[in-house]
Amino acid sequence: MAENIKEELPEEELEEENTQKGMFMTFQTANEYYGISISYVNEIIVMQPITSIPEAEDYIKGLINLRGKIIPVIDVRMRFKMDQEDYTDRTCIIVINVKSTTIGLIVEKIAEVDTILDSEIMPPPTLAHRNKEQNKYVYGLARTGNTVKMLLDPEKLIEDESLQALIEDDN
Repeated sequence: MAENIKEELPEEELEEENTQKGMFMTFQTANEYYGISISYVNEIIVMQPITSIPEAEDYIKGLINLRGKIIPVIDVRMRFKMDQEDYTDRTCIIVINVKSTTIGLIVEKIAEVDTILDSEIMPPPTLAHRNKEQNKYVYGLARTGNTVKMLLDPEKLIEDESLQALIEDDN
């Protein structure tokens, strides 16, 4: 049945889907490297003024106006329960689209676009943890060069009642 869906896609979309397969936008937060499938990435923008939202979770930094569209922005570092750091000239916002929802991810710096084959992706370890809470955003690990990159599931990144309420208000 999935094959029938692909056949119905216009040829240009099929080509784009195939060229993006295995490509990840990688970025650094703290001393760790993360990757997100490039198929979710709309664009990368420089930091800009963020309108804060009273009583929002700490990691929800607020809203930005991107060409007339109001987009919620989250700080990836704080989402992962790391200490907040001052933003630098390398800090940027990765604008992603997940399930027809546009959201910005504040990251410390972009690393590169990596091609990672499915065969190179390992499941994250569950060592010393009773549940998989520590891996709720990470679905796999990949080694590229001398670096291990944690591959993120963007759908799980935006799974939060506070964030969902904010997204629903904007749509």
